[in-house]
Amino acid sequence: MRVQIWTPSSFLVRCLLLIDVKALDETAQTSHIFTMTDGTNMADRIEALCVQKGLRMTEQRRIIARTLSEAKDHPDVEELHRRAAAVDKGISIATVYRTVRLFEESGILERHDFRDGRSRYEEAGADHHDHLIDMKTGHVLEFVDPEIERLQQEIARRLGYRLVDHRLELYGVPLEDS
Repeated sequence: MRVQIWTPSSFLVRCLLLIDVKALDETAQTSHIFTMTDGTNMADRIEALCVQKGLRMTEQRRIIARTLSEAKDHPDVEELHRRAAAVDKGISIATVYRTVRLFEESGILERHDFRDGRSRYEEAGADHHDHLIDMKTGHVLEFVDPEIERLQQEIARRLGYRLVDHRLELYGVPLEDS
């Protein structure tokens, strides 16, 4: 089985990885820095969005933005704090909470609740994708399936609607555990 997994995208660059699900391990989570067409590193894309939206960028906010841009997962605030504090020990958990809330209110981050009791975050406005959450490990796979997209459009049309948005979260356990 092959799954399309979208890396966090910028407003200028789209990167698609095709991987074999059985090969999904820590090596698939390796961070890569790409350059966008405007010369900005993708690792700085959230910071660039903040500047574009006119947010005041303190050094601590820059570190938090960079940490979010480099994330290959959907970190919660505690994990984001751990990663940012590794760069600057002066960043408090309260600063991370305030910054995440500001970024979310500004439309830069999107919050997810994957039924694990934690709000988790990813860049908003990235290319559309759906999520499959491993109920045993909490690992989140991002995927795009044209058949699912077509079916959702068809269902909305049959019910007399034009679909303008949706969010699909699938919850499961690995087949070998069934």
